[in-house]
Amino acid sequence: MKKIFLAPFAFIISFFGQAQTPSFPTSGDIYLGIKKLNVLGSVLYFAAHPDDENTRLLTYFSKDKLYRTGYLSLTRGDGGQNLIGDEQGIELGLIRTQELLAARRIDGAEQFFSRAYDFGYSKSPEETFTKWDREKILSDAVWVIRKFEPDVIITRFPTTGEGGHGQHTASAIIAVEAFRAAADPKRFPEQLQWVKPWQAKRLLWNTFNFGSANTTSPDQFKIDVGGFNPVLGKSYGEIAAESRSQHKSQGFGVARSRGEAIEFFRTLDGDAPANDLHEGVKTDWSKVASGTELQAIQSAVNDLTAGFDFSAPQKAVPQLLKLYKLLQASSFANSVWGLQKQKEIKDLIVAASGLWIEAFSNVPSAAQGDSLQISVALNNRLGQPMRLQKISGGTKPGEITKAFDTVLAKNRNFVFAQKIKIANDAPITQPYWLQEKMSAGYYNVASQQLIGQPDVQPAATVDVTLFFDDVPVTFSALPVRYKFNDQVRGELYEPLIILPPFTLETSGSVNVLKPKQAAEQEFTYTAQKNLDSVVIYDNNGIVLRERNLPKGERKTYNGAADFYTRTGKQSTSFLSTISYFEKPQAITAKTLHTIRYEHIPYINYFTDAVNKYVVLDVKTEGKKIGYIVGAGDKVPEALEQMGYDVTLLGEKELERNNLRQFDAIIAGVRAFNANDFMGKYYTRLMKYVQDGGNYIVQYSQNNNIRSPKIGPYNFTVSNRRITDENAAVTFLKPGHPVLNFPNKITQDDFAGWIQERSIYHADNWDGNYEAILRMNDPGEAPNDGSLIVTKYGKGFFTYTGLVFFRELPAGVPGAYRLLANIIALNKIKGM
Repeated sequence: MKKIFLAPFAFIISFFGQAQTPSFPTSGDIYLGIKKLNVLGSVLYFAAHPDDENTRLLTYFSKDKLYRTGYLSLTRGDGGQNLIGDEQGIELGLIRTQELLAARRIDGAEQFFSRAYDFGYSKSPEETFTKWDREKILSDAVWVIRKFEPDVIITRFPTTGEGGHGQHTASAIIAVEAFRAAADPKRFPEQLQWVKPWQAKRLLWNTFNFGSANTTSPDQFKIDVGGFNPVLGKSYGEIAAESRSQHKSQGFGVARSRGEAIEFFRTLDGDAPANDLHEGVKTDWSKVASGTELQAIQSAVNDLTAGFDFSAPQKAVPQLLKLYKLLQASSFANSVWGLQKQKEIKDLIVAASGLWIEAFSNVPSAAQGDSLQISVALNNRLGQPMRLQKISGGTKPGEITKAFDTVLAKNRNFVFAQKIKIANDAPITQPYWLQEKMSAGYYNVASQQLIGQPDVQPAATVDVTLFFDDVPVTFSALPVRYKFNDQVRGELYEPLIILPPFTLETSGSVNVLKPKQAAEQEFTYTAQKNLDSVVIYDNNGIVLRERNLPKGERKTYNGAADFYTRTGKQSTSFLSTISYFEKPQAITAKTLHTIRYEHIPYINYFTDAVNKYVVLDVKTEGKKIGYIVGAGDKVPEALEQMGYDVTLLGEKELERNNLRQFDAIIAGVRAFNANDFMGKYYTRLMKYVQDGGNYIVQYSQNNNIRSPKIGPYNFTVSNRRITDENAAVTFLKPGHPVLNFPNKITQDDFAGWIQERSIYHADNWDGNYEAILRMNDPGEAPNDGSLIVTKYGKGFFTYTGLVFFRELPAGVPGAYRLLANIIALNKIKGM
């Protein structure tokens, strides 16, 4: 099922653009949409991350109660772990944003975000608020509440810590404060030029029973959300499972559920419900209308519902138009509910009439200053009387303005196409939350109106005005999508993007140099339009000058500089600027990043074109490394930067390769979660160690390990972690080779770490293992499970939860030096 009623014209937007493959609502969907017109109740669910939401509850509210339902996730899940690839940080947040939107298209809720950045696991709300600007995040929550005007707000987590994660608890604290602050005109008064103060009726906590925490009790308010919807042919548990399973990067695929499902609630503020969640709240048209106006609207909606013909939904169009005119002329036309119901009716007019309407381009991108052809296609598939009056829009208003007086004949394709010139200053297609430089714990967003919105602003939009009999209806801000045919997947739609005239691809996010080694300045430059000339500058001056570059021309530049030897700096960046056109115009060059997964739309974003260099005083022993691919990380690339020869190992390679050729074998992050074959090759890997090999296992999560054994002696994987990246580190075995060969590890090597120290520590280990490091988060007992090592036969085995997968791509010197020592364990004479 696709989401029908979200934001302005969300039905049109969702089934085309973001869903990748087009679909159209059934008569059952239309019927439920008409019934929804009589419901003016709303619920806002509130938590910290993508995948925190209770999808079954959201589905029940949206599909059964037909409430306007929203989910506010304070973060985009940037600091989580990635089961499907090696993206981290903002890239993972971009993926999880799209997964969350895919979930909403299925369960029918709307999606919102704050500016908060998910900086990783936090053990307390106090720690969370050292990173998040509490007042800024509170203002975002208040903004969403004032715009959405929910009757009821529900938190996933309590303020008292049972949710575990500090960001979970912080989200509940923000919800409690926002519940009252949203109604106070003295709080965030700058918002009131667009919204008004809003007091929800009640604030509830959706208590839970999972893991070792059971926060439910028989005396709590409860509802059964496990019903079956015969119109949709699915239970709410089945729909919710489809929604939940969109969180693929987190490995949250779940089985469909059927039967009774009781949800429990505890009141945190406002009136406690006794018999109904919306007790004391009007959820029909009497919420906004009275007298003859109320009677006219109720009568029109009731007639629509009673007379709906599943085999001929177009018969409902005249009544929908009558209701649309009533709402346009109503006393509450410009209120939140007046505008929302007009949007819903517009979507229903499209669906019931069978109208196909789309805006598309046959190219995936266009550059600033270049041209772009935009096409608009319509098909009146059921023959409902309608007449096209106007098409307008483009990358900015006014680029297309075309008047018509064209009757759309039954089931005949009508296509309008126009080429436009994209302005030189047209904004490039960038997620709005990445347009400004971010702060440590939150994104900076210049426009108040953008805060809370879930997705990237479309590169181009069109407005289409149709007359249905004598009623004009304008479908606004239809996104222009790139439409193409894939040989395997068929017809697809992806976001159209606006590019700068020129892009640079740098040689990597971090480049490792040895002391006094010259920097390799390597990049590929691409003309995204015909350019008269290009000049590229680096820190030392002009790098190259090119003239008459045709669109699509790609060239690679390789050069060396003595920048580091001259300055003596230990780390720096190579930042390119470019000039182009006949009158040179200096700008910072941009690098285009793309993320491609089939379950979500293509993702594109830009960064400044920077080659970052880190000068490392690191010694290495050994050369060849076998790397067992796990859930995805960038450790192999970092190892190659250090000078190792890395061979990626999957099941076939583990079976066929001579493992003795490798100086070390390293299991990638979550290898024991992602690979069913790890247990199959346990004996072979242990034989490799016995014969003198060095086997290093990075963390796997403790709840889904696919092998009964990991190392030569027993240990368990716990969920213990050190979230403070600055936590003090004690050397338990200061004389151990792992701290001394070939690099002398000191406290300086634990400076500058990011996000955390270590996760999923070893526990209950056999006495043959030696614990090397001790550390703890503030207020907690010391833990020794971040790095354990044992000799086995002639070789070594190591298990570590140290987050090399975060530190190496970030260029943290000490992480490189410590990993080099672990790799060298079997190279020490006499060991």
